[in-house]
Amino acid sequence: MRVLWFGFVAGPLLGALWAVVAVVTVAVAVAFATGEAVRPGIGMAVLAGALAGLAAVVRGARWLTMLVALAITASLAVAGAGVLRFGPEVAPRLEAVSVLLAAAAIAGPVARVLEGVGFRAITRHAFEAAVIRFLTGFGYVFFTAIVVIPFYVMIMTSLKSQQALLQNPLDFTLELGRGADLFRSYRELLTDYDFGRYLWTSFVVSVLTVLVTLAFSIPGAYAVARLRFRGRALFSRSILLIYMVPMIVLALPIYIGFSMAGLRNTVFGIVLIYPVTTIPVALYMLQGYFRGLPAEVEEAGLMDGLGRLAVIWKITLPLSLPALASVSLYVFMIAWNEFLLAFMLLDDPSKFTLTRGIASLNSSEIPRQHLMAGAVIATVPIMALFLGLERFMTRGLAAGAVKG
Repeated sequence: MRVLWFGFVAGPLLGALWAVVAVVTVAVAVAFATGEAVRPGIGMAVLAGALAGLAAVVRGARWLTMLVALAITASLAVAGAGVLRFGPEVAPRLEAVSVLLAAAAIAGPVARVLEGVGFRAITRHAFEAAVIRFLTGFGYVFFTAIVVIPFYVMIMTSLKSQQALLQNPLDFTLELGRGADLFRSYRELLTDYDFGRYLWTSFVVSVLTVLVTLAFSIPGAYAVARLRFRGRALFSRSILLIYMVPMIVLALPIYIGFSMAGLRNTVFGIVLIYPVTTIPVALYMLQGYFRGLPAEVEEAGLMDGLGRLAVIWKITLPLSLPALASVSLYVFMIAWNEFLLAFMLLDDPSKFTLTRGIASLNSSEIPRQHLMAGAVIATVPIMALFLGLERFMTRGLAAGAVKG
């Protein structure tokens, strides 16, 4: 390992590794964005990255590293052995832009990764810092890709026409010439497939699930956090035990029980069963927050003549609004995205939740773009809600983690 503690070894090595990451990323991005055949040239990427890394440790100047990377990638492209391989029908302008993107994606990050790394022997701290910067960049690229690519494919497919999908299912470019007809799949979902009803049903079920969950979890969490009773510690530790049992194991008993009780294929039955999966996690989150609240404030309220319920309503709950907001958002997302119970208990299309309605689109008789449009409709509202209220969720979770 000590051989890596030399800049002339660590620089080319990390540069080559990053060049592979950068070239693969650029090739995938260009292919998805343009629909053209673009492949990464791994061997040439390793060479370009190694030379860029060597330039970074020789001089340490970021501008020099970028010039070297640009010159290398351009020279390789001119020689016909570039870091990107293009199909025969790719326009020269697109090739040039792609090569420039690849050069920039190699040069800038390589200079940043090798910042502070000299040509000769380096300290262990400098080497580890460079490795950490490389892994951080790789992590950003990797996790961004696995999140963005499926969502991009989903959106682009939903905007395709049936003819375009049949001609080339892997072409994810946008057909701007279609104008308003781009959103035909969404319009047909809302008019022909009654997706508006599914949206409303999911919203109502999710809101009711939040209300029922809070109604049971607030007093339960408060009791565990503040009151003294036999079995309190055991109850507190076993709250999340329900999550150790997969829901698929309980599917058949739930189906039989709901069928015998006449609750299958009813929205009331869904509202009744969803809180079973959300109350434990809400209890766990709220009890930690309640324990973090100063008990002296509640004791002062009791001394002033307030009852326990009045203390909870007038003192504890106002102080717990961040936690209540985060729990409500989390429970809402669970109920909105729940599929197994809805798929098992609902057969009547007029009672379908959004996830159950999307599953009904997975048929050979229904165009694939309609299924993707349904997935977009299900994803965008909950994503917007999460991004809009993220600060409340973060604040509530962090505050609840202080104690308990």
